[in-house]
Amino acid sequence: MLAYFTFFIVIIGFIVYHLILIVPMRAVAVIERLGKFRGVLEPGLHFLIPFVDRVAYRHETREQCLNIPHQSCITRDNIQVDVDGLLYIKVMDPYKASYGIEDYLVAAINLAQTTVRSEVGKLRLSETFSERDRLNETIVQEIDHASEPWGIKVLRYEVMNIIPSRNVIDTLEKQMEAERAKRADITLANAERDSTINLSEGERQEAINLSEGERQKRINEAKGRAREITILAEATATGSRLIAEAINQPGGQDAVNLRLVEQYVSRLTDLLSTADVSLVPREMAEMQSFFAGIDQVSHSITDTVK
Repeated sequence: MLAYFTFFIVIIGFIVYHLILIVPMRAVAVIERLGKFRGVLEPGLHFLIPFVDRVAYRHETREQCLNIPHQSCITRDNIQVDVDGLLYIKVMDPYKASYGIEDYLVAAINLAQTTVRSEVGKLRLSETFSERDRLNETIVQEIDHASEPWGIKVLRYEVMNIIPSRNVIDTLEKQMEAERAKRADITLANAERDSTINLSEGERQEAINLSEGERQKRINEAKGRAREITILAEATATGSRLIAEAINQPGGQDAVNLRLVEQYVSRLTDLLSTADVSLVPREMAEMQSFFAGIDQVSHSITDTVK
């Protein structure tokens, strides 16, 4: 009796298990009835016909991140690089994802690898580093267009690593060192050129300042001499005018004559005291001759008397 009851309970449990279906919030279920597509069940509680309905496929409705393994690619300039990345997809049509492709995950990964090889082959090595955003956008467009019959949506693709071969890395490092050395030489040459220009500009400005100073000095000296001459001329004119006015006064002519006599005697005294040859004015020489003649006459008279 107990065996029959246990068998009955097992049968009831098996029927209930196939009768009730609970679909979680993050998924959808594709139901087939007698091997034919019946519908897509959304999250929640659903009842099935045992042994008639069955869950054929379950799909994740959240965004899925697929790791694209690294692969060897040849760039446009024939350089081998290893490229890997991340592909983000989402199931939009569970029917197409179930019946449009055998395994959309594997197909998306293989399609991404193929597209990456194709797109990297269109770029040079330097462009693969500098134009990652454009490369990502191009890969997304190509994969999304090809995967539309699969009922999935490609949201984005991110290139993780672009690794050249060891020889290429060594060559790039040498090239970078040469480029840095060239930039350093250019910087030093520019600095030396700027220094030379600054020195020449300083010397030129110094020469200009010196010439300007010398010119200003000469102008100032000329102005000073002109002012001095002007002052002397004005003083001489004023003195001459005052002398002329004084001469025109009573007794002025006598004073002038007296002054002239004083200057004459003073200059004559200085001349006689410094000259090696005795100089006598004509008047004094005539007086000396007069006295010499008188002396001879007196001597003649004396001799006659004797």
